[in-house]
Amino acid sequence: TDPTGVADAVVEVAGRTKKPLLACWMGERQVGEGRGRLVKAGIPTFNTPESAVEGFSYLSLYYRNQQLLLQTPSPTSARRPPDVEGARLIIESALAEGRNVLSETESKAVLGAFRIETTRSVVVRSPNEALVQAETMGFPVALKINSPDITHKSDAGGVMLGINNAQAVRTAYNDLVAAVKRNRPNARIDGVTIQPMVRRPNGRELLVGIFTDPLFGPVITFGAGGTTVEVMGDRAVELPPINPFLAQDMIKRTRISKMLGAFRHLAPADMEALEQVLLRVSEIACELPWVKELDINPLIVDENGAVALDARVVVGYHSTAQERYSHMAIYPYPAHLVTQFQLPDGTNIVVRPIKPEDATMEQEFVRNLSERAKYFRFMQTLDELTPSMLARFTQIDYDREMALIAVLVRTGGEEREVGVCRYVTNPDGKSCEFAIVVSDEWQRRGIAHRLMGQLMEAARHRDLELMEGDILASNHEMLALARTLGFTILPSAEDPGIRRAVKRL
Repeated sequence: TDPTGVADAVVEVAGRTKKPLLACWMGERQVGEGRGRLVKAGIPTFNTPESAVEGFSYLSLYYRNQQLLLQTPSPTSARRPPDVEGARLIIESALAEGRNVLSETESKAVLGAFRIETTRSVVVRSPNEALVQAETMGFPVALKINSPDITHKSDAGGVMLGINNAQAVRTAYNDLVAAVKRNRPNARIDGVTIQPMVRRPNGRELLVGIFTDPLFGPVITFGAGGTTVEVMGDRAVELPPINPFLAQDMIKRTRISKMLGAFRHLAPADMEALEQVLLRVSEIACELPWVKELDINPLIVDENGAVALDARVVVGYHSTAQERYSHMAIYPYPAHLVTQFQLPDGTNIVVRPIKPEDATMEQEFVRNLSERAKYFRFMQTLDELTPSMLARFTQIDYDREMALIAVLVRTGGEEREVGVCRYVTNPDGKSCEFAIVVSDEWQRRGIAHRLMGQLMEAARHRDLELMEGDILASNHEMLALARTLGFTILPSAEDPGIRRAVKRL
């Protein structure tokens, strides 16, 4: 072969593609000139395949990390909303009774409120009650000890499966209670739970849960489940909230993920159902700050879906006076601020918090502003946002700042930004600075008034007391809008060409 000629051909092809291209020219003297031409053309060149693969892995890891940085999950799903109030009442009832561990029935009721499928469980307190419930449910059934002091029921001899007839139910009840008293003499026993046996021969046993870190708050965990969970030590953790991308990433980071596809006689597991369980557990972590621990083990997943066979929830007190997501390390995307309104001409406008993936749309919006609009907004001349400005404007911390954009939704779902307003909380934690700009052709149509109204409401929700901002004295339209919104216009102590707009919230 001709290493130099091949290198020239590669250089020519590289100029016609935007895909990253890596080269490995193995050898020394014969490939030296070709390798030099590749380097001159800006093509990364390696001496061995191993180093080339390692270099590509760094590119892949960088892309993955960039994708992770762009995730802005909402606290709740856009699908069937959870019954947060119902779950809260279950938890508060337990706390009022002085209990911080929910029964299996209560734990499953909380999961049901968040649309996680569970098996029906009933607490029975005598062999005869167990028999009646078994006849009602139909055989076979499973019996499990009901105790707030026992997390792993199997280890205490507190699980009996596949009970097929009436006599066996009565015997199993007595044997189960006796075994637990023998193995855990100090444990409190509040009867036995009975449930229908779930027959899923292709099911994989998984664990999904929540634990509370002293520093980071609630953490979601996922991995292999069943009775060998501690031995396997296979789990991935993630700070809530999560979205489908992050849920898929969690699953891929575990060894058990290799068993979720098709192998041998097993059909592939329903990955969408598993992802939905993870998303619903994320909702529990976000919306129920009383939940300190949650164990769904096992979660059975097969080709037909996912079902929680057992669940345990530990709760604690949480002041309702605290801010809604104060218990979380990451403030979730404030989906509750998304609204829609109609202009007098019938045009529909969506107002929503900005996201990192809006960077391209934000840059196009600023680029298309008139020089006058840019100067009024930024008080300087610029053609477009610098990379650092663009990152700062779109990758925001919703806990201390807010940016609301007004967008037109075109046919096919494509969005066009026509206005943006934002506030940033001052170091005192009680006041904030605001700014707003609307696209030139969309001014004087009520968009700015609507944006500012929602921005002030969002600031009030964050318990901010004062909103203020600088406006050029020549920006008469903005000064008029500020007065209409109830702002007091004051002269600036630093610049006679600037006015200070101040409003008590």
